[in-house]
Amino acid sequence: MAKKLDAKKLDEAASKLRAIAHPMRIAIIEMLDKNKQMNVTSIYKNLNIEQASASHHLNILKNKGILVSKRNGKKTFYSLRDEALTQIIDCIEKCGK
Repeated sequence: MAKKLDAKKLDEAASKLRAIAHPMRIAIIEMLDKNKQMNVTSIYKNLNIEQASASHHLNILKNKGILVSKRNGKKTFYSLRDEALTQIIDCIEKCGK
């Protein structure tokens, strides 16, 4: 028997998928999957992009519930809320081979 799909859950999933549908955001997610927690400075230096660009992408991911942030003094640290998205990215990479 097929499961009935919840329209609200599908809408939320589609919203998250749209948020990660950018190469830079995928790179951020992959980096946080490996490092568990990073601050903005570490992220933009590792990606070799401007701080404003990194902040923009981080805000999108945070607003869609993909990342969580925690302030420690003057620095804000980001981490993945859920590792399920890294599994989706892994799946996409396997499909591209």
